[in-house]
Amino acid sequence: MMEAFNRCLASPVHDSRLLGFSGLLSARGHCGVGFIRSAQPARFTSKSSIPTCRTLRCSPSAIPFDVSPPPIEEDPIADLSHFGRLRVTGEDRVQFLHNQSTAKFDDLTEGEGCDTVLVTATARTIDIAHAWVMKNAVLLFLSPSTSKSITEMLNKYIFYADKVEIHDITKQTYFFTLMGPKSSTVMEMLDLGDLVGQPYGTHRHYSVNGTPVTIGVGSILFKDGFSFMLSSASARSVWRSLLSHGAIPMGINAWERLRVLQGRPAPGRELTKDYNVLEAGLSMAVSVDKGCYKGQETISRLITYDGVKQRLWGIRLSGQAEPGSSIMQDGNKVGVLSSYSIGRKDGDHVGLAYVKRRINSAEVEVGDVKGTLVDAPFLSYSNLGEGKSIAS
Repeated sequence: MMEAFNRCLASPVHDSRLLGFSGLLSARGHCGVGFIRSAQPARFTSKSSIPTCRTLRCSPSAIPFDVSPPPIEEDPIADLSHFGRLRVTGEDRVQFLHNQSTAKFDDLTEGEGCDTVLVTATARTIDIAHAWVMKNAVLLFLSPSTSKSITEMLNKYIFYADKVEIHDITKQTYFFTLMGPKSSTVMEMLDLGDLVGQPYGTHRHYSVNGTPVTIGVGSILFKDGFSFMLSSASARSVWRSLLSHGAIPMGINAWERLRVLQGRPAPGRELTKDYNVLEAGLSMAVSVDKGCYKGQETISRLITYDGVKQRLWGIRLSGQAEPGSSIMQDGNKVGVLSSYSIGRKDGDHVGLAYVKRRINSAEVEVGDVKGTLVDAPFLSYSNLGEGKSIAS
């Protein structure tokens, strides 16, 4: 049984840390998260004025990690501990991030959050980060492959007089995301209902059995759902409590399938130096009125002169296709496939593709495979105005 469970968790990533909490449990011989017999039920205690939460009584669960996304009407939970987490401290931290990324940080106050994009000086994409503004720090959640390079990049822009420090806390913390429309019900059952209905990025601090846990609104792929950042001391009990209240665990491969279905761009796929932040569909994370910041001049010109010539689409495919393949229409190349995945069912095929903004129709070809371009839920082109869609 253990051998079958390990096959189910199979991932191209072999680093035990990158497998996250679920991989750690598997490596230590646990057959499913629910069989962590040493874990105590999580007792959530607010660090604000909210009353102490009840003790959670958790029963063992033998639900394995699936390689396909659970139905989104369920409550998938993903261990994203392999994602990077940077803690930015110092008196100048907010202004520093305001200048180094696309979001308007100086409008945010303690307990709020946002998405922001790290770009080059010419607005080419590096990564989209989720940020939590705390009392003494700003926390950035980054894609797994960019944490080191972004840390190095940000440190290069800290000048002698700047009171800013960058700390990589990825190895000291865990990170879970709870998704789905029923996630609010799970939060209510955990006596964490004070977060339900709060704006995206809102986060609050709690204590579980005496150890700190920070929970925020939003789940990386969705504006709804919830994110949990916690220490190793509380990770097991919190994970087990979430499972016992109906959350369904999702493995890394399944999360990647859901990423493509949702349309969230990823570094090395959609976020590269070949594409700018507006082409990548990240307008919702770009401020156009906050003054000077890295990449701002290029972004302003692109908007003013309608300079965005291509955009990112979801694509439904009739069969398998290789990322990097050309997207063709009427014998002409109109784009390139950046990501491919099996869809919700094994017979479904989906992808993400950069395609020219103005083409004749949504019907395209990828080699011998037929494709239909569709809007991806995660993406936004609010800054592009007219001409963002396929010509009728």
